[in-house]
Amino acid sequence: MSEIKGAVAVITGAGSGIGRALAMEMARRGAALALADVNVAGLEETRALLSAQAARTYTVDVADPSSVADFAEAVQRDFGRASLLVNNAGVALYGTFAEISLADMDWLMRINYWGVVHGCKFFLPLLEREPDARIVNISSVFGLFGPPGQSAYCSSKYAVRGFSECLREELRASNVKVTCVHPGGIATRIAENARAGSAANTTKFAQDRQRFAKVAITTPEEAARVIVKGITGNKDRVLIGSDARRIALLQRIFPVRATAMLTAWLQKQLASADQSPAELGDSHEKGGSKPSRSHL
Repeated sequence: MSEIKGAVAVITGAGSGIGRALAMEMARRGAALALADVNVAGLEETRALLSAQAARTYTVDVADPSSVADFAEAVQRDFGRASLLVNNAGVALYGTFAEISLADMDWLMRINYWGVVHGCKFFLPLLEREPDARIVNISSVFGLFGPPGQSAYCSSKYAVRGFSECLREELRASNVKVTCVHPGGIATRIAENARAGSAANTTKFAQDRQRFAKVAITTPEEAARVIVKGITGNKDRVLIGSDARRIALLQRIFPVRATAMLTAWLQKQLASADQSPAELGDSHEKGGSKPSRSHL
């Protein structure tokens, strides 16, 4: 897809973060927008920011297949077509595998993984009618390596990656292309809104959430620009942030050892977040204050 102008873009999780920033970036480039979220208030805030742009909003629970099916029917009715699908909606869950329940993991997988599958399943018939269409699935750097304490989240993001790569090849000869996106630390609300596992240490959860927030290094607006550049450049994979590029490179060079190496690096980054700005030195002083929310 070489041009955003004139596209009908469907974006889930559009009530905040990357989804909102994508809506604004695509509106600026002349796309019509079908915006979905379970958060009605956030969704309406996004629409208000778009001013007079052609955008409609839909309350959708991506974990519910009937809700997504109804969404696809509504988009067909309201726009007559869809040429770009961004499966962006996602949640986070804190805790080791021992600390989370099966119900916790099921909740996350239904949104992060099945939400992507539902979007692809119900919008693919619309996309296939277009001469040029694209599916964009948001994974994570945690779909490239698996640090401890993220067993549920990594499972979902690796699943999104595997599903996207398979779907891409199944559709390779068609007019529908597939992009998988791996954001690094993005200043969104996903960490702030993360759920703690049923047996997780809530004090440590609060501390780690604050640490993650401090290491977010990319704004949602920058993430949106990188994603759109990847779409118009027909990229199969999009890495967002220097941290994501570093992780992907190390994973290629040391496919077996990379997770242990990256876990040590991540723990060092989080430990440095506990230090004062003076202790952290010039790198933080030059960057200024950082947003208090993150996405990985």
